[in-house]
Amino acid sequence: MGKNEVRIARYRRHTRVRAKVVGTNSRPRLCVFRSLNHIYAQIVDDSQGHTLVAASTLEPEVRDKADGKVKVAKAELVGSLVAERALGKGINQVVFDRGGYKYHGRVKALAESARQVGLKF
Repeated sequence: MGKNEVRIARYRRHTRVRAKVVGTNSRPRLCVFRSLNHIYAQIVDDSQGHTLVAASTLEPEVRDKADGKVKVAKAELVGSLVAERALGKGINQVVFDRGGYKYHGRVKALAESARQVGLKF
């Protein structure tokens, strides 16, 4: 499978997931994007089309703590940071959008660390 075919397959899986998962005002969507070196998470209210909270490995807060760690550990840091920011804004329930990725590795680490901080999904 070529690089473009893998991307298209993920996009198809993502559209299947998004057909079922919709973020509302009371329960916004926590969506994950995973690149080769970084991971991004944002909480989105689809009814208004606004990003409420975001976090990634590119931020200085995460970059300082994540120096020399493996990618799964970096994903845990991003998950806990996005959950702390969400709880600070009064968001305590979300729906999880895995973005067409399998629920394992970095995506699972991000989700479980967000749950440990207190985000419910």
